[in-house]
Amino acid sequence: MPSLKPDPIYALVDCNNFYCSCERVFNPALENKPMAVLSNNDGCIVARSNEIKALGIPMGAPMFQYKKLLEQKKAVILSSNFQLYGDMSQRVMGTLRQFTPSMEVYSIDEAFLRLEEFRRLDLDKYSLEIRKTVKQWTGIPVSIGIAPNKTLAKVANHMAKKHTKSGVFNICKKTTQNEVLANFPVSDLWGVGRQLSKRLSEMGINTALKLRDVDIVWARKHFTVVGERLVRELRGFNCLELEEVMAKKNITSSKSFGKLVTDKKELMNAVANYTTRACHKLRLQKSKSQGIYVYLRTNPFRRQDPQYDNGITYGFMEPSDDTAFIIQAARKCLEQIYSKGYKYHKAGIMLLDTVPASYKQMEMFDSEETQARSQLMKTIDSMNNTMGQDTIRFAAQGIDHPWARKCENRTPRYTTNWDELVKVI
Repeated sequence: MPSLKPDPIYALVDCNNFYCSCERVFNPALENKPMAVLSNNDGCIVARSNEIKALGIPMGAPMFQYKKLLEQKKAVILSSNFQLYGDMSQRVMGTLRQFTPSMEVYSIDEAFLRLEEFRRLDLDKYSLEIRKTVKQWTGIPVSIGIAPNKTLAKVANHMAKKHTKSGVFNICKKTTQNEVLANFPVSDLWGVGRQLSKRLSEMGINTALKLRDVDIVWARKHFTVVGERLVRELRGFNCLELEEVMAKKNITSSKSFGKLVTDKKELMNAVANYTTRACHKLRLQKSKSQGIYVYLRTNPFRRQDPQYDNGITYGFMEPSDDTAFIIQAARKCLEQIYSKGYKYHKAGIMLLDTVPASYKQMEMFDSEETQARSQLMKTIDSMNNTMGQDTIRFAAQGIDHPWARKCENRTPRYTTNWDELVKVI
């Protein structure tokens, strides 16, 4: 008689204020000081210490709006140091792998662990041991939420961060779920965006418990299969396995330039780089795109300059994940929308209407050339993942990037650059 598989138990491990924590590992003097990390172009606040959050400064806030307040509070303002953060993330994830054979890296600072194999242990104590080890080995503090599925693990992690001193919260018991969900805003649920939150609120559904208790058929009718799955997960069912996430329908890659750009060649290089990043994400989620949207715009806040804002869409004959092909399409788009005489502030691309990579159209079998191109993309991804981003690049991306982002207050890349190692004096 086959043995029954145990019910799943998930632990969501989330690094606390990750970018700020990375900086504090190498500069302990930053502990307990208000601190913010800025976006790619030093424009917006993308990471906040608890001291900054206490000032009421929201995530993504434009820096210029809060500059005076931050100066008054003597806050430390840093540029993003993505090489440092990426390396520290790998160290955290490597540490977590010591504790379970089943793990999914969900983002740069989050991972889902499967723990049902350890149910004979006290999972709260086991999670405290995980938390202690990550802090000891990497210097990064984490919070851990334990639950029977991913959605509830997100809820539990929120509770661990906001309402516990231990940094661990277990929501496996039904009584605990009832108590927590009754006071948990539906807007804070994983996968509930602003528009959905507004619709639910208009229907009188403002807590996670109220959403959990709606009729399943009603949920599917009003919010499609995604809403139905959310309701089922709130009821304790496991609907999302490890590595199973919803593929993005559109993938965007865009940045403001570090300086105003007028040269078309520089714009071409920038768009090629953005396209390369987006295509890599496309292949990571095992998808192909059916088209691309490319846009250019000037800075609307520079009213002394002539203004220009334009974009264009290009549809593909067949879905593709081939970076070289999609770069060519992006360049054709840029040729059509570029207009001389403007100082461009931002460019971006969006890969449109993604479909599963297994999707086939017109041909029953891939041609040898198609198979070779697919293998080439896999090889490039593999080498760049191993050797570092842009180790292999397309000629269209260029080498020098004068348009690239500002990073005036970036700290040293302590762990990835020999010339920037920590110096002990």
